[in-house]
Amino acid sequence: MKALIVIDYTNDFVDGSLPVGPPAIELDERMAAITQAYVDQGDFVVMAVDLHEENDLYHPESKLFPPHNIRGTGGRDLYGKLHNLYAEQSDSIYWMDKTRYSAFAGTDLELKLRERGITEVHLIDVCTDICVLHTAVDAYNKGFAITVYKDAVASFNQTGHDWALGHFQGSLGAVVWSAEDTILRQKK
Repeated sequence: MKALIVIDYTNDFVDGSLPVGPPAIELDERMAAITQAYVDQGDFVVMAVDLHEENDLYHPESKLFPPHNIRGTGGRDLYGKLHNLYAEQSDSIYWMDKTRYSAFAGTDLELKLRERGITEVHLIDVCTDICVLHTAVDAYNKGFAITVYKDAVASFNQTGHDWALGHFQGSLGAVVWSAEDTILRQKK
């Protein structure tokens, strides 16, 4: 059994206070199409969404990045078509707040996956070499098989993005596929 984990496709990460910018904006339709395909198949779909508190000086990211994904702000809303999809189908998608790079750190994600018998996680979103990477490393360490859709992840810089894609395959044994060639083709 598999699950789709959609990581941090929010206004702040796409074109807000900590923007990936055009590479993330270009994913808008693909994010929604992939998510819809997994919902339609009855797979477990997780929105793993970064959550920060205003003026939190103790969070380690506060020294690395400008404030982003602050509780109660529009920057934390899902971006574009994914926002609309979630609004229409929230009963089929598990929303999970996360406060660290990895969707596993300090959350109930592993419990939710194990109780459903899920052994394989599929990852999409931003940032390839930060939150997607750390989630993939934790998934690997917990024994989950990993698939990353290379045409459904983006990062602040192409070098980090390319390095992470190689790392997924070479060091974590992940399958790195094109969503266009796999899940979206099956849907058509």
